[in-house]
Amino acid sequence: MKTILKIILGLVFRVEVKGKSHYQQAGDRVILLSNHVSYIDAVLVKLFIDDSINYGIDRSLVNHWWARLFIKLFDFCVVDITDPMSVKQLIDFLAQNNNVLLFPEGRVSTTNSLMKIYQSAGLVIDKSDATIVPLHIEGAQYTCFSGGDNGVRQRFFPKITLNIQPAVKLQQNEVLKGQQRRAAIADQLTSVLRHAKYVTGDYNKTLFRALLDARSLHGSGYKIIEDINNKALSYRQLIFRCILLSRTFDKKLPAEQTIGVFLPTTIAATLLIFSLSLTRRSPAMLNYGAGLKALLSCISSAQIKHIYTSRKFIKEGGFEETLAALEQVANVHFLEDTVADLTLYDKLSAKVISLFPSSYYRRYESVSNAEDTAVILFTSGSEGLPKGVALTHKNLLVNAWQVVSIIDFTHKDLMLNFLPVFHSFGFTVGTILPIIHGLRLFQYPSPLHYKIIPEKLYQTGATIIFSTNTFLRGYGLQAHPYDFHRLRYVFAGAEPLTRQTEDLWYEKFGIRILQGYGVTETSPGLAANTPLGYRRGSVGRFMPGLDYKLIDVPGINNGKRLLIKGENVMKGYILPDQPGQIIPTHSDDAGAGWHDTGDIVHIDEDGYIFIRGRAKRFAKVGSEMVSLAAVEQMVNDLWPEYRHAAVSKRDELKGEVIILFTEYPEASRTDLVSYSREQGISELHIPKQLIQIEELPVLTSGKIDYISLQTQLDQST
Repeated sequence: MKTILKIILGLVFRVEVKGKSHYQQAGDRVILLSNHVSYIDAVLVKLFIDDSINYGIDRSLVNHWWARLFIKLFDFCVVDITDPMSVKQLIDFLAQNNNVLLFPEGRVSTTNSLMKIYQSAGLVIDKSDATIVPLHIEGAQYTCFSGGDNGVRQRFFPKITLNIQPAVKLQQNEVLKGQQRRAAIADQLTSVLRHAKYVTGDYNKTLFRALLDARSLHGSGYKIIEDINNKALSYRQLIFRCILLSRTFDKKLPAEQTIGVFLPTTIAATLLIFSLSLTRRSPAMLNYGAGLKALLSCISSAQIKHIYTSRKFIKEGGFEETLAALEQVANVHFLEDTVADLTLYDKLSAKVISLFPSSYYRRYESVSNAEDTAVILFTSGSEGLPKGVALTHKNLLVNAWQVVSIIDFTHKDLMLNFLPVFHSFGFTVGTILPIIHGLRLFQYPSPLHYKIIPEKLYQTGATIIFSTNTFLRGYGLQAHPYDFHRLRYVFAGAEPLTRQTEDLWYEKFGIRILQGYGVTETSPGLAANTPLGYRRGSVGRFMPGLDYKLIDVPGINNGKRLLIKGENVMKGYILPDQPGQIIPTHSDDAGAGWHDTGDIVHIDEDGYIFIRGRAKRFAKVGSEMVSLAAVEQMVNDLWPEYRHAAVSKRDELKGEVIILFTEYPEASRTDLVSYSREQGISELHIPKQLIQIEELPVLTSGKIDYISLQTQLDQST
């Protein structure tokens, strides 16, 4: 029966085992540590990896007739993961140099992602001294054996892959005892299983190939994207429009060139991104809120000769003067004209081609590479002229996979993305990730509509948003308490999340904001708090697949400069003084491939990251380095209803002094002195001067525009 069953499952599900040598080389007393996505997971392991491996089946399944059949056929033992005696039996079994298959989640996942890890799994590992070999099962979640309520689309006969990873060694903290020790081990198991999922990701391909694969996985008729025009597009329709638009490029654009995109967050911008990817051209996302000087610098740096925009957008955004300047340095193409120029032949041929898009794409794919530049984004320019950041197809797809390795996104979710597509979070996490991973997406063109966006969240029933502290504060103040009743996850990044914004959302809506961290140069995600790992005040733990180094900074004692290395780290910079050249990422302290984030961080004993500030945003007051971010946090705590920004200027006596711009009209330095003494904060954090301002300047990304404030300060002195 086992042989017949193996033949049937092998043929029907095309079962493939990868890395079996890792398990064979591990020897005896091995724990095969696996995710749990279907009721046939253990059967697959017994049939295709090791028939002799034992498995503790959950006692709750024993009453099912089909479970009893498999228990007899495969010689499973029955284990109650909540029963200490059952767990002890498993430990004793391992002690006899036997191998065990362990599902530390204790149940089949209902989230298409990792669920909680039981501490009893940590106890088994701690007491058995077994070798741990991670296993990631992929594909079984799409079968009828998954239970049908795991947030993914069920399919007929999906391919199942058993990915076995090299053995891992857990870090043992001998100081911890009892429950704390087991909890620490369970925490490590979470990281091990997340990493096992990450390394199995298929990210060695182009964005357009990833789009075609998503269509195959989630269904060509699946409605994936919608915007304010209220017309949802399926994968089939999205791909047809991409092909149709791409056929106009060869008539107007040189081959393999960087093309500027001057558009808001809409389906039109998304179509351009994937259409340019199809034809091996790289979109450069232009920041329409950056100011003309910065915009022209970006165009010059990336050597952009052609720009796509929309007449409607130019008119509604009041960009007529900007358009005139753009037309002086590049050829500007309007989408309205492009659509009007399409002939009946273009539409019919694109329709036919879209029936067989993979065959059509092969002519481009044969000369494409995952390491090719997929997009050029630009830094915010909050500390100077924007720098171009060249990101490859692999960079973007790796980062999207890193995010889905730690967050449970499902077909039941709807993401509302209002972050600009020129913003790294708005591009990768807000646009590429949902489309590639089958997460329904609603695009809204501006994050500044504080009254409209809460209503859109209510009307669409969105469950996930990515935003910034500034925007979240604005939405929280304007929204009705019921507007966000469907929201599952709210992620904040790009700037520090204040306690006031956190408290507002928790008290008014009952929602805990999950703070994350990333930089444009890393595509951008680096770390995030999640439901499985959260620490207030931190930006969470690093995503899988990243290495980091901490470098001492003279004068700074409460943190170190963070360097990062991983497959999501950019191809390189494009600098204003070296236009058109991609300068590979390099750190003098660590070598090639390492990116210096410029951020000062502290990482605690559990791996949670706390941002102390930018290395450039420290003021040397006397002989001490003072974080301007810490100054802002102190003032925010005292006057939480208003916004504040700290900058520094040269001083002949102290080296530098701190100047505070504040929206609070009654701000008093005397009050700050009293508050700092009450809180035990060094008086070095007290600004020398307070400047009242009606409204702080903010970039379109949501960050405070420190360049404008610094310019204003310099002009006043």
